Amino acid sequence: MVWKFMPTFLFLVLLMTAFMSFSHGTQDVYPTFLTTYAKLQPSTVGAIGVLYGFGSILGGFVFGTLSEKWGRKRAIMTAALLAIPVIPLWAYGHSAAMLGAGAVLMQFMVQGAWGVVPAYLTELSPAPVRATAPGLAYQLGGLVTSWNGKAQALAAERWGNYPLVLAVTVVVVALTLAGLALLGREAKGQDMSAV
Repeated sequence: MVWKFMPTFLFLVLLMTAFMSFSHGTQDVYPTFLTTYAKLQPSTVGAIGVLYGFGSILGGFVFGTLSEKWGRKRAIMTAALLAIPVIPLWAYGHSAAMLGAGAVLMQFMVQGAWGVVPAYLTELSPAPVRATAPGLAYQLGGLVTSWNGKAQALAAERWGNYPLVLAVTVVVVALTLAGLALLGREAKGQDMSAV
């Protein structure tokens, strides 16, 4: 049983790597970008962080709920792809208000995609490994993408262009995440006792 699950488990690790890259790629260096590139005051950066925290909670709730109606794959793909049109506000906004609005919308989409993760990982894991496989896939995905923040900071320093590094990160990761979700199996509504 465990060996039959291995291809699905590797898929889950890849999926979680993309998810981790999506969240950490939009959050970890964003405060640095706001202070060093956008030249915002720490109090303004803190306020933006609080606001996008609320956006992330709302996004997780909305897309998690929509996944019950649309299916897990469609909810993940929609949230991931809707992050791309937010890039101009989020990375290229010319004021604190524009950057703040972009950050709220970005985290609404990023954490919207994440709102589906608990159900999706559980539904894709067969009963004998359901207690360990989701957590292990989550942690391995985090391990694989642990370089993300440092790589973004180094690229921004090297090229002197934080907005471009942030924008490229979102485009690449959002497309990767949507593509992986497309390749995955829909699991919404299945009988969990039969899996």
